[in-house]
Amino acid sequence: MKCLFFLFIFTLIFTMPVMAQDMNIGSVNALDTLWVLIAAFLVFFMQAGFGMVEAGLVRAKNAANILMKNMLDFCIASIGFFIFGYALMFGGNGALLGTYGWFLNGIKGPDGLPLYAFWIFQAAFCGTAATIVAGGMAERMKFTAYLLYSIVISAFIYPIIGHWIWGGGWLSNLNFHDFAGSTVVHVTGGFAALIGTILLKPRIGKFNPDGSPNFIAGHSMPLVALGVFILWLGWFGFNPGSTLGFGDPELVARVTINTNIAAASGAIAGMLLAWGKYGKPDLALTLNGALAGLVAITAPCAIVTPMIAILIGIIAGVLCIFGVRWLDLLKVDDPVGAVAVHGVNGIWGTVAVGLFGQAVLGAPRNGLLFGGGFTQLGIQALGVVSVILFVVGSMWIVFKTIDAMVGLRVSEKEELQGLDIGEHGMESYSGFEIFTTE
Repeated sequence: MKCLFFLFIFTLIFTMPVMAQDMNIGSVNALDTLWVLIAAFLVFFMQAGFGMVEAGLVRAKNAANILMKNMLDFCIASIGFFIFGYALMFGGNGALLGTYGWFLNGIKGPDGLPLYAFWIFQAAFCGTAATIVAGGMAERMKFTAYLLYSIVISAFIYPIIGHWIWGGGWLSNLNFHDFAGSTVVHVTGGFAALIGTILLKPRIGKFNPDGSPNFIAGHSMPLVALGVFILWLGWFGFNPGSTLGFGDPELVARVTINTNIAAASGAIAGMLLAWGKYGKPDLALTLNGALAGLVAITAPCAIVTPMIAILIGIIAGVLCIFGVRWLDLLKVDDPVGAVAVHGVNGIWGTVAVGLFGQAVLGAPRNGLLFGGGFTQLGIQALGVVSVILFVVGSMWIVFKTIDAMVGLRVSEKEELQGLDIGEHGMESYSGFEIFTTE
């Protein structure tokens, strides 16, 4: 039986060029389509990773709520990106946004890929950007308010930023480089989380009257660790899949090793810094260090060498830990470190392109440290600042509008009881509800 299975796979692979030619789509197209679809499936699986990380880092009484938000993020992103988002992102080469292709009508995918294959890959990215925000606003945001936010960012905010950089918009015309989304996905999600958590204000008990922070432990570090490994796996679709084909195996391999090695160095740097700073090798900070390395390498993964990827990952792991500390000093309550991991290191990864990019590897021009001067660094800085200003401004309006319509935050009683009971009428772990009698 196993022999028949492997014979079938062998036959399929070696007859694919013939079948593709018979369909007049070219042999490379079939392989590229297969690669992009596999990458899309991996990026989709990242939703499970985000769900496990965020569920583990919140208290048990809020685990179902955060998982519900992760679930609906992808559902809403799929529909919103189908109706509006793809058209705004890829519908023409206007400076600010696309103008046609609603419901995918009258629009094409890139050369060599079916529209539907490219769409599912991009829709998975859209869902990733949306779900980053759930962790930053965890344990006190109304579910109804969250659904309204998710519609807006998935269908409008994220696609407009994507158009600027990947869809032929003004930053693309300046040769701004973001290979797989340090800015498009992670700065967008990270700074939407930042403005949201500022407007929501801290959880009850997070800060003392003198401003010092209290540590509010999540309920399951095993879930967090599982989630990080799932995300690490998914990133092999996120970054290598952004090659959009297997025509250049050397490029795919370089992106893959850089992705892996930046995550590893970020985790090690995070562990060592936490060990030296707090006296113990903290698991949560080590795991976030790995995620920080993954976020940072996402923009420059195709245009740097593995040695540079290690350096980028090390700096990312350090920035993540200091980012968490900076937010505490500013009295910003981010339960899962979404801003430090995605926002701060999204900036770092984008800037790293202007420092370390090499034209010989496909960068628009050499970075500052490779003799290219400040030109690319300036373009990268302009791009990331523009995206931050747009995200903060637009999401401030969105959150304020939602607050006026339905309110952003649950009641104090509901927050203390837990959003699982208050918002969904259920427990994540049965048998732990406290009943009182009068």
